[in-house]
Amino acid sequence: MKSTFQILLFNDSLRVLFWYRIANFLYRYKIRFLAFLIMNGVKKRRGVDIHPAATIGKNLLIDHGVGVVIGETSIIGNDCTIYQGVTLGGTGKEQGKRHPTLGDNVIVGAGAKILGNIYIGDFVKVGANAVVLEDIPSQNTVVGCKGKIVKR
Repeated sequence: MKSTFQILLFNDSLRVLFWYRIANFLYRYKIRFLAFLIMNGVKKRRGVDIHPAATIGKNLLIDHGVGVVIGETSIIGNDCTIYQGVTLGGTGKEQGKRHPTLGDNVIVGAGAKILGNIYIGDFVKVGANAVVLEDIPSQNTVVGCKGKIVKR
């Protein structure tokens, strides 16, 4: 059983999100250079690239976060889990909101790519290495490249 001290000392997810919250605060108050400087340090040290303008809800778990990329206009709901190598990115074809929105209680498997201004509903599971390019309704499981709903 892990102690609270162990979790605070060694859990990368907590440290990454701690620095993200500070950078997000600075970004919202137009101290953007410092926000980017902080997140660049996080990217170099922890391998997690979160844009300071992204919106992240409560209780996000980034498990083994190396290679995680969260784009500028991404929105992540509450109680979500993201595994290593996940990209919440844009397709390069959109203006304005270019990144995905995740609902609450979403699990995104290792290596999954969720691209574009799409909505992933509540309680959705995205399988490892899935590529998701379309909206996914709540309470579904998505796998494959291009991701297909396999369980409703």
